Amino acid sequence: MPIYEFKCTGCDEGFEKIVKVEETPDCPNCGSSKVKRVVSFSATVSTTRSRARSVAGARARTSELKKEQDRAHEEYRRKHIEDHH
Repeated sequence: MPIYEFKCTGCDEGFEKIVKVEETPDCPNCGSSKVKRVVSFSATVSTTRSRARSVAGARARTSELKKEQDRAHEEYRRKHIEDHH
């Protein structure tokens, strides 16, 4: 069951609730059944620009990780050579 956002028209309280698609819960603040489901803005909307930013960020993180791994490997190689010569 998904989490939905609701707003009570009686007390103007907003809340989230896990419910079935066809269910409308009572307000936990005042108990009113006059509750409306509202559009959740917490979901990420995917656009060409947001995807490009996500890809660029992932590439940057991957590049930094690769550099860190390369440095660690080179340090290991140097230490190994020192220890065995």
